[in-house]
Amino acid sequence: MIQTKVSFNSNFKVVNNSKKRYVVCKGSAGSGKSTDIAQILIIKLGDLKYKGANLLVIRKFDISNRDSTYAELCKAVYKIYGVNWDKYWDIKTSPLSLRSKVTGNSILFRGMKDDKEREKVKSVTAPIGNITWIWIEEATELLESDIDILDDRLRGILDNSNLFYQIIFTFNPINALHWIKRRYFDVVDENVLTHSSTYLQNRFIDEAYKKRMERRKEQDPEGYIVYGLGEWGESGGLILTNYEVREFETTPENFDYMRYAQDFGFNHADCITEQGWKDGALYICDELYVFEKDTTEIIELAEKKNWNKKERMWCDSAEPDRIKMWKKAGWIKAKGVVKEQNSVKAQIDFLKGIKIYIHPRCVNVIKEIQAWKWIKDKTTGLYTDDPVPIFDDAMATLRYGIEDTRKAKKWLM
Repeated sequence: MIQTKVSFNSNFKVVNNSKKRYVVCKGSAGSGKSTDIAQILIIKLGDLKYKGANLLVIRKFDISNRDSTYAELCKAVYKIYGVNWDKYWDIKTSPLSLRSKVTGNSILFRGMKDDKEREKVKSVTAPIGNITWIWIEEATELLESDIDILDDRLRGILDNSNLFYQIIFTFNPINALHWIKRRYFDVVDENVLTHSSTYLQNRFIDEAYKKRMERRKEQDPEGYIVYGLGEWGESGGLILTNYEVREFETTPENFDYMRYAQDFGFNHADCITEQGWKDGALYICDELYVFEKDTTEIIELAEKKNWNKKERMWCDSAEPDRIKMWKKAGWIKAKGVVKEQNSVKAQIDFLKGIKIYIHPRCVNVIKEIQAWKWIKDKTTGLYTDDPVPIFDDAMATLRYGIEDTRKAKKWLM
């Protein structure tokens, strides 16, 4: 029995009621699409009406599921079933999985990063019944051929007449040239439901978030088209394209040396990245990315990461008092970056000249680097040599973290 009545944004009603095979949901950041999908799936999977249904959740990198889709689905269970949720759901962390104790329906998680994982997806089976529904989060990360593999998984006669096969896509529409647009939005197909949503339609969004998006509207009109209005963006003007998202070993022994970098924030993000250097390449190993936290709270969150306090932490030099707090907390090598004339351009030029690898757990670094652009001159329509100064907190840490490497000398304390 459901303990709590769940509220939905009304614009998702058509999505939640659809039985079409392909439900393709593009939307702005903060539109509530992932929360909505997680909640409706938990409700259906826990309902005897849909006994025999099973959900396969896909991201390009399986490890990314833990802090995104898995977290959203668990949050939905806690919200819908209340304090007695464990009477109705069995939730496991190794491997990630959820199972309804009422229906026996299961939720499984997989990645599609390479041929080995694709082969595993081809043979995945639910403990009971068929895989009936697939949810692909950040669908723009996948190849078009990946969808064909997933589509082939939805086959066979279903014993329950209430069941149906369906693939749900959720994503920010970052590039108008993406195959998703061509395959699902540019054609008329009775088997496809396309849906768009924005943060302005999300009645559960907080006022601070709205203010951040309004600031982006003024300072980053191109980015606002994608992340504010949920419309297809253009790929021109990107600052960094020399990066690769992939899994790699993040222990210190794997690198020549490591650094940390922090861009202070409150209303905008406070971001810390853990960076490794090996053979002249930069590896972004981990991140901390939070809003509206004071320094003491952020230090506590960093402590839980078990990061190495003995390493250098490059910080925004504009806030020396906060740097002192980090030093007192044991980060004795916390140091402000010297902001020289044209230093931002010099840092970007250096970043453009090296190979950058990003671990898939660094979801905010990935989102920012995909959207980090040069300012476009409103008069000429040409891109300038200045980066858009908003939603660039993780990018600031990349700039800060390269300081001693860029200047080719060791800093001593």
